[in-house]
Formats: sequence, structure tokens, C-alpha cells
Amino acid sequence: MAIPIKNAEAIRRMRESCSIAATILAKLAEQIRPGVTTYDLDQMGRDMIASHGARSAPYGYVIGSRSYPAYTCLSVNEEVVHGIGSLKRILRDGDIISLDVTVEYNGYIGDNAITVPVGTLAPQVAKLLKVTEEALTLGIAQCKVGNRIGDISSAVQHFVEGHGFSIVREMVGHGVGQKMHEEPQIPNFVDRPRKRTEEIKPGMTLAIEPMVNLGRHEVRTLSDGWTIVTADGKPSAHFEHTVLTTESGPEILTIPRAASPSLSQT
Repeated sequence: MAIPIKNAEAIRRMRESCSIAATILAKLAEQIRPGVTTYDLDQMGRDMIASHGARSAPYGYVIGSRSYPAYTCLSVNEEVVHGIGSLKRILRDGDIISLDVTVEYNGYIGDNAITVPVGTLAPQVAKLLKVTEEALTLGIAQCKVGNRIGDISSAVQHFVEGHGFSIVREMVGHGVGQKMHEEPQIPNFVDRPRKRTEEIKPGMTLAIEPMVNLGRHEVRTLSDGWTIVTADGKPSAHFEHTVLTTESGPEILTIPRAASPSLSQT
């Protein structure tokens, strides 16, 4: 299946949706502290999304007979992705929480995530967050026209495993645009020879998102049918940006509005 190439109008709309998603993510991250429930955070996310005139992309997302019931994905400690806000999930000092905010605005999707510490972290958990965020930076650096998707995968995997952590294999990065998941799939590990992976061309919008475990790479799904957790119960981190590929290099689109130099042009 062909990878969608965005024209100027599509890119303009992507800038808008990504800026909104990043603005909400940054504001939600400011609310992280011990004693807050993930339900409270999800309701904050819902209200922020509505205040920007956007729609939560995951809310109501259907797989089989299951419909995602939350407005954001909030994954604590051993939860890798797709955690559902709950009054029973109260943040405590030493926890980590992955905030994944994906919105649809004016027909296009903005997708980003960050893992945030709650209070003081154990040194190895703090290192997990640092390495995962740095792996995202290295992956984005490979989003160059003429490179291949395999270059992204290789950069992330080699860096993460070089620091003694493991890459989740069941979920991958992806193209993003009018749909939340478009071609290509972007593994955070090398799954085939580089020359057999897709060539990066101008106008692609890619969600680069390393998911990294402190322990082994295996995961499982909880009984809610959505929440993915590490099989060994050890913490996991997740960072994500939506990136536009251009002739002059990769451009991160998920930049909060107050920090976005292109806001006045959208």
C-alpha cells in the first residue's frame, strides 16, 4: 500500500492538529503529581480537547466489538500503552505515567506522547525515560529524504539495546494524516533488510514512537481488552512526535502553540 504524500493544504492542516495535540499534552503534563487519579487526568484532557474545537481520536475507536472508552491514553508504570483513566489508579511518588494525546482537527490527526515522572524516580527508571526520549530524537534524525524506514528502526534499536533496555515489538510507529494509522508501519526494531523497507520521500507525516521496557520485551493485554502491560511487570516508557519529512530535513509538527514559530501562518 502506498504511503500518503501530503500536499500544501494537508500539511497546513497537519500543523494545526499537531500543534493542538502538543499544546494539550504539555498542559496535561503540568497536572502530574502524587494523589491525582488517571480518571481526573482523562477528564482534563477531554475538556482541553473540546476547548480547542478538536475531537479525541481514540475515543470510540473500534477494534472488533470493542470501543475505546477514554479521551486520552494514560499508562502507568508497567502499562505500555492504551491505559484507560480510572478513579482507582492514583498516582504515587516514584510512579511514571505515559500521556498519549491524539486529536482530530479539521480532518487531520495530531499524535504525540511523553512519559512523565511522578515525584522522585529510582535511578534505573529515570535512565529508562532518558534513554527512550533520546531514542526518539535519534529516530527522528533518520527521517531524511532518501533514507529508508529501516534507518529509523535501526537507530532506535541499537541505542536502546546498547543501554540494556528492550524494545516492544507488538506495537510500532506509523504514518498519520486523515487517519490515525496510515502507511507505513515504523518498527522500533529491525524486522527486515533495510533495502526492503520503504524509502522516505518529501511530504510524509510519520508518528515516531519508541516504546521501551526496563525488563524483557514481551507484553500482554489486560482483561479490559485495551491496556498493554509488560509481561514481567517492570516499567515501560513511551515518547512520540509527529514528524513531517522535507527536503531540508525532518520537521517536528507536535510543538505546543506557545512555542510554535509557524502558528501565525496556520
